[in-house]
Amino acid sequence: DRGAIAGTLSIMVGGGEAAFDHCAPIFQALGKTIVHVGKSGAGQVVKACNQIVVALVIEAVSEALVLGSKAGVEPAKILEVLGGGLAANRVMELRGESMLAHDFTPGGRMRLHHKDLGFALELGRKYGVPLPVTALVDQMFASLEVHGRGDLDHSALLTYLEDLTAHRV
Repeated sequence: DRGAIAGTLSIMVGGGEAAFDHCAPIFQALGKTIVHVGKSGAGQVVKACNQIVVALVIEAVSEALVLGSKAGVEPAKILEVLGGGLAANRVMELRGESMLAHDFTPGGRMRLHHKDLGFALELGRKYGVPLPVTALVDQMFASLEVHGRGDLDHSALLTYLEDLTAHRV
């Protein structure tokens, strides 16, 4: 919802070219990256691909923060270093500070991201594409939902790893 409010969403659209052109002003009000990705349904496929990458990046950032922190490195320093190299990513840029502060005010709710990963896994089954790491993160989200965290921001995936290690970043 933050991206929609700010008008910075990435919008992937499936359907006919004429319908895309007709709706372009609406898309332009909501986002800055607007791509007609193909026939009807293609937008949902690309959204699923996006949600895979976002979930896996959140999980990777969470692992790095928990490992580094438990080994005695200041978490803010971890983000600073990672953000200056090849590991830099939008998750750290937009959610890094709030992850360190354990402020999981929803931007993207975990339960909705979990739903999207379920759709991605369905697509994987339909097209014969194994998604092993996506399946693992899907189960992490499921566990957090069972523990009442489904309405937190999806970056609260950090808490799953903190729970596993009995260590808070």
